[in-house]
Amino acid sequence: MKLYYRELGQGQPIVMLHGIFGSSDNWLTQSRLLSTTYHTYALDLRNHGQSPHDVVFDYPAMVDDVVEFLETHQIHNPVIMGHSMGGKVAMNFAVAHPEKLQKLIVVDIAPKPYNMENYVVLNGLNSIPIDSITSRQEADTILARLVEELDVRQFVLKNLQRRPEGGFKWKLNLPAITENIARIGLPLEFEGKFEKPTLFVRGARSNYIKDHDFDRIRKIFPVAEFQTLDAGHWVPAEKPKEFAEVVEKWLA
Repeated sequence: MKLYYRELGQGQPIVMLHGIFGSSDNWLTQSRLLSTTYHTYALDLRNHGQSPHDVVFDYPAMVDDVVEFLETHQIHNPVIMGHSMGGKVAMNFAVAHPEKLQKLIVVDIAPKPYNMENYVVLNGLNSIPIDSITSRQEADTILARLVEELDVRQFVLKNLQRRPEGGFKWKLNLPAITENIARIGLPLEFEGKFEKPTLFVRGARSNYIKDHDFDRIRKIFPVAEFQTLDAGHWVPAEKPKEFAEVVEKWLA
């Protein structure tokens, strides 16, 4: 699958993978901060942003997409960095193809199962009658019945797009994501270890990586290092400068 991407800078390549309901836009600030030293590629994963839609939506397919992207653009030994679902893609990629990357950075996600069956944000998006709403405010009002957090609503409603003929449509492939959401919560789908440099960055106010997860992580990523920033789950967005500094210091 030919993925949409945004490219900045020169130097060692860093490939950035966003979380569920996100897009390459989520990495704009980090791309700008890191592009003074590195060559950044922020991708739209399948069924997100401006990349193609497909009924298949799982980690093996997304790993294959990243492999194809690296081969198409002749990117060798990159740093692969992913947040949330993108972090799971990055971990699966590293275990499946350790020879294709130099270093791995995983942001606020662990190689463990997460219960996605009753994911309230997904239920909220599906509650919006996309064919009949007339404004973003109307969509936000409907979404607020299930999703109280304003910042989360603003984030996911970036996926609303106006139709030229009027009305709205989703940028993302909501039916495919809904159908396959349980697979997004799975632990790693490839067996093995990644024994090259690995950094896990977590948010102190997030529940996605707990202290007791460190041993599980090191069984798959034996040389993993850990950094904690005073943030929730959206670490790069909440602490952009601090996050970029952690990444640059570790890579150096």
